[in-house]
Amino acid sequence: MGRAVEMGRPIFDIIGRGQFTDSYATQTIAGLSILSYVATLCARLGAKLYAPQSRADVMPVAIELVRDAYRSEGKLDDLDVDEQLPYLSDAQFAWAGGIIGMAARLRPAANIMIGPFWAESMMFAETFDRIGAMQVGGTARMYQIPFFAALCDYVLIGEEMFAAGAYVSGDPQQIGSIASQDWYKIAAIILSIVGALLATAGVTVISDLLLM
Repeated sequence: MGRAVEMGRPIFDIIGRGQFTDSYATQTIAGLSILSYVATLCARLGAKLYAPQSRADVMPVAIELVRDAYRSEGKLDDLDVDEQLPYLSDAQFAWAGGIIGMAARLRPAANIMIGPFWAESMMFAETFDRIGAMQVGGTARMYQIPFFAALCDYVLIGEEMFAAGAYVSGDPQQIGSIASQDWYKIAAIILSIVGALLATAGVTVISDLLLM
């Protein structure tokens, strides 16, 4: 954010094309949490934020989150929703082409992409890299992670995105959900190690329990 303010250039935050009714809803929610946090920092520091939208059901939530962020910093008058959160298109490549065009004209200093992405991920990452923007990319879609890893300065892989979204949101339910999953994983790892050691020693208690 500070880099964008110093350079006098805007910041882009792209949350992908997920919806609340599809299997990518959790990624969309994580992207919205990051967007709210980014909007708060932009309002506080005076950086101009652009968050082009694609989904009609997600757009009103994104707008209200950004409005609340600017309102909390006493900077609501600095926000122009029509300009900064435009609805581009529901069509994948029309939306992607619109964002690429905006990026070429506005030349942002930073680009944050957190959410579900498809073939447009490489297009975005390459375009923003060429104009010299610092990039943060994050998605749980396996086939798009390599593109972010290749071209972004920082990458959130899979569950790291959900953890980041929960952390910046401050929502106890989201944080509790991530924490409980971590504890279950720790327990599973411990059981796996203990089971392997016991099996090596000829004790099959763990494997017998798993077969029950």
